Amino acid sequence: MNRRELSIPSDHPAFAGHFPGAPILPGVVLLDAAVAAASAAATDREWQIVTAKFHGVVRPGEPLTLEQESASNGTVRFSVRHGDRLVASGTLKAEAPHASAMERDNG
Repeated sequence: MNRRELSIPSDHPAFAGHFPGAPILPGVVLLDAAVAAASAAATDREWQIVTAKFHGVVRPGEPLTLEQESASNGTVRFSVRHGDRLVASGTLKAEAPHASAMERDNG
């Protein structure tokens, strides 16, 4: 299992509009972090979100931990936690490696 700390700055622009006066982090920011971590581990793959569930809200400044675990079928299960509290979870699926433009043109 891979684990990494997520640092979402309190002044992240997503907080300003979601929601003014009572900011919470939009789930898409958490999904982006999960996909970015999977992409960093497998740079030749594109990832799609198969499942996603949001279990709780994230407020500005809350420290988060992203955990990812690869399965033998090519999927990656992820969870995002604030301390012991689960705030998001889901599954990513790796697509086939993309051929380079040169390989496609010469294929």
